[in-house]
Amino acid sequence: MNVFLNYILLLLSVPVTLMTGYLLLATLLSGKLPVPVESAPLHRRFRFVVPAHNESVCIAATVQSLLQADYPRSLFDVVVVADNCEDDTAERARSAGAIVMERKDAERRGKGYALHLAFSSLPSEVDAVIVVDADTLISPNLVRAFAARRDLGANAVQADYAVRNPNASWRTRLISIAFGSFHIVRSRARERLSLSCGLRGNGMCFSASLLAKVPHEAYSIVEDVEYGLRLGEAGERVFYTDEAHVYGEMVSSASAATSQRRRWEEGRRALVRGNATRLLRKGCAHRDRVLIDLALDLLIPPLSRVAVLSVLGLLCAGMLSFWSERLAPAAGPFSFCVLAVILYVLRGWTVSRTGLRGLLDLGLAPAYVGWKATLRFRRPARPTSSWVRTEREGPSE
Repeated sequence: MNVFLNYILLLLSVPVTLMTGYLLLATLLSGKLPVPVESAPLHRRFRFVVPAHNESVCIAATVQSLLQADYPRSLFDVVVVADNCEDDTAERARSAGAIVMERKDAERRGKGYALHLAFSSLPSEVDAVIVVDADTLISPNLVRAFAARRDLGANAVQADYAVRNPNASWRTRLISIAFGSFHIVRSRARERLSLSCGLRGNGMCFSASLLAKVPHEAYSIVEDVEYGLRLGEAGERVFYTDEAHVYGEMVSSASAATSQRRRWEEGRRALVRGNATRLLRKGCAHRDRVLIDLALDLLIPPLSRVAVLSVLGLLCAGMLSFWSERLAPAAGPFSFCVLAVILYVLRGWTVSRTGLRGLLDLGLAPAYVGWKATLRFRRPARPTSSWVRTEREGPSE
């Protein structure tokens, strides 16, 4: 009986070891990336595109942040797509200095449709577009960083997507650490390996020629991930810009966070079901490591689930060792898994710059994991393909 249980547990440790090995490799390759030299004089023309739905509270601050970018003012403009708005988002954006496109369509609603309108209306002189969410502030060097990547031949670029309000609550600090792990640690490693870092929905840059080659026809709740996969299949990788940042506002209340996260999880599961194995087969058949990595990134569950599997596996191995009075073979692999997860999270904490408070808040991670585990048992109240605006918790600072 003990031999059978040892065999089963050792077999179960294999996929978890592979997943945590992937995370450990990303951790080891997550050193700061070199910054490319800018061209002089600057000459590329950019357009900021801000999709917005009922964002009157924060849209003016976002437009003002974009207009203050450290880049020649004659070489960029800001377009806000006020999509099916029921407030004064358009008026506030226009007053702040943006060009405004107003869109009304009761059937085709969502960020993907707003982006499609903006991308299909690009002037011929625009070299690339930069997508920024309506609740976002940017680092002043954002456009310069994208211009430097364009000079290197990058057609798609993703900036670091960070949390604008990390100290709003313990929840937002944990999100900052999670962003550090997922957005910085993984992205640095993938860039170092010349893979696609993927798209995050905020702080994305696309060349006009790329949008002509691969039209942005992605309309799901995770339209950014969806389009990133299509770029990979078209032979285009997404470059990562380590030195430039966009700062998005995260919700701190449980109710708003539950709605937001549940919709994202549902959209991601649908994307995994429809694309992961297909991309893996295609990547292996063509020996395309970008596609293989994109498939693996989809197949690896959220960190909370990987952590739970690692800890449960180690506990089971410990119980089996105690029962049989000899060390279970699976104890070694699961110990590795737990260590890899700890190192990955700690690396995320160091790059998140949340300090001692963030480290202490990691003690609340089990509660956060438990909260996430309940999401799949709660059905969304509205279709996830439509605009579902997350409630803001106060005026933007």
